[in-house]
Amino acid sequence: MPPPGGYGSTEYRMVVASSNLPALIEDDITIADSEAIAEYLNEKYPSDPMLPDDLVLRAKMRERSRFHDTRLEPEVRALFPHIRPDLRDKAIISQQSKKIAMRLKQLASMLTNSKELDGQFGLGDCGFPITFVWLEALTPVLGLDMVWPREVHEYRERINKVPAVKAELEIYRPLLNKYFKQNA
Repeated sequence: MPPPGGYGSTEYRMVVASSNLPALIEDDITIADSEAIAEYLNEKYPSDPMLPDDLVLRAKMRERSRFHDTRLEPEVRALFPHIRPDLRDKAIISQQSKKIAMRLKQLASMLTNSKELDGQFGLGDCGFPITFVWLEALTPVLGLDMVWPREVHEYRERINKVPAVKAELEIYRPLLNKYFKQNA
């Protein structure tokens, strides 16, 4: 559901002080930040754990999550101000394209070094599907020079088959396409 008043609005900040998305509002609790929400849900519903039992695998899953939230997603988000044709800066777009390509190579290496997490969907995977859809949509619009490493491509295919991810993407993709038709 869209935030009241829109992202960053005064109305939304009255509900979620940081105005972060996503936010979870449940009973008298408001939690903002995807990782905090995921960990809360993991603890509230332990029958479907989002973190492995093994100490090392939990650390690897958290590492993956933090890589998404602090490395890859911010590089993709930096392109958002350039979606409208009248606001595009080709130099910034080219620079971000290179940064994103570097991050995808780093992710490929991380995936190669954490094969023990293959077949599991957890906390560290939650942010990637939407970021990948954005990157896919931005590539033709902004003319990004994007190469998806094989490991990342295979990972993306694997997580997109998770029923909850598949269902979310079926809703999200048409909304994103509509957004691009209106703004690109």
